[in-house]
Amino acid sequence: MNATATSLTWVAIGPLSAIPRLGARCVIKGDTSIAVFRLNDDRLFALEDRCPNDNGPLSQGIVHDGLVTCPICNWVISLETGAAQGADQGQTATFPVKLDDETIYLGV
Repeated sequence: MNATATSLTWVAIGPLSAIPRLGARCVIKGDTSIAVFRLNDDRLFALEDRCPNDNGPLSQGIVHDGLVTCPICNWVISLETGAAQGADQGQTATFPVKLDDETIYLGV
């Protein structure tokens, strides 16, 4: 395990039911807004809530097939890697997230 993984602090951010399927909720950590996404199968992903193209709020985008589409520029971003898809180039930061019972934890 690397130093980054061992230095994570897991912060409870709320119940799974607080995020609708194919939706997102935002958490503020310092100066960073983090969008936590929930898929239909209850998998969770967390990205900085900022499109790498235009800083659009990804939390307000359309979630589909493990991706989110920016509501401003229509760039498609992978929820798993934060990378822009297709011919677009750019990446937003990802954060570890886990579910314990029905509580969501964000790794910061």
